[in-house]
Amino acid sequence: DVQLVESGGGLVQAGGSLRLSCAASGFTLDDYAIGWFRQAPGKVREGVSSISARTDSTYYSDSVKGRFTISSNNAKNTVYLQMNDLKPEDTAVYYCATDITGWGEPLYTSRFDNWGQGTQVTVSS
Repeated sequence: DVQLVESGGGLVQAGGSLRLSCAASGFTLDDYAIGWFRQAPGKVREGVSSISARTDSTYYSDSVKGRFTISSNNAKNTVYLQMNDLKPEDTAVYYCATDITGWGEPLYTSRFDNWGQGTQVTVSS
């Protein structure tokens, strides 16, 4: 079965860093693209970043471009999201999900499935 498990969330002060992990099982990262999304209380889930082995490309939303970096370790079948210069508005539950087309974009939630359970990121001011 396809499964994604997120980890690495926590509480950090503004300007700090966190690295999220998305461990995949039941498929390899060569098969599907992986996207990171986030959902803050009372807000819709939004795309943050994605990575595609098929196109050898990464994508970022404008709100995180230059601060977040997505990467993958195929040997560990894990995708990472390095988050630097965190801001209070980055506070949300972060999810990873698969794009079975392999393209990884556009970052619409409707194009992704096999969602993980999420990991909470809280940035204090």
